[in-house]
Amino acid sequence: MRSLDDIREEYEFLDGDERYRLLIELGRELDAMPDVLKTDATKVRGCSASVWVYPTRSEGGGDSRLHFLADSNAAITKGIVALVLSAVQDRTATEVANTDIAAALAPFDLRNQLSSNRTQGIPNMIALIRETAARLAAG
Repeated sequence: MRSLDDIREEYEFLDGDERYRLLIELGRELDAMPDVLKTDATKVRGCSASVWVYPTRSEGGGDSRLHFLADSNAAITKGIVALVLSAVQDRTATEVANTDIAAALAPFDLRNQLSSNRTQGIPNMIALIRETAARLAAG
């Protein structure tokens, strides 16, 4: 997965439709999420499209790191999911819980770049990711 800084650098040089294409491309780059994980428990509430996020833990360098699997039934929404995950992917649970994801995404100005129904679920997705990370970090 690309770093958020790399994505932002590319995003800033693009406009309108090209930004949509970048988001769609980011969504295609997500690791495949098995259908069996697409359940009510992994579904993000409040999104106009269906979005599922599932955390996995990977060991590396002595620290347990979170790797999120995610999917959406809408291409641009899936790209937004990928953008959100790029801020926290493969970090420790404590790092994820303490990351201000909304601030990390602020330079993308998604609220003004996309329709409100495409962005309405972002706060819920961020909350789900951070709450999950905080729970895992605590024990």
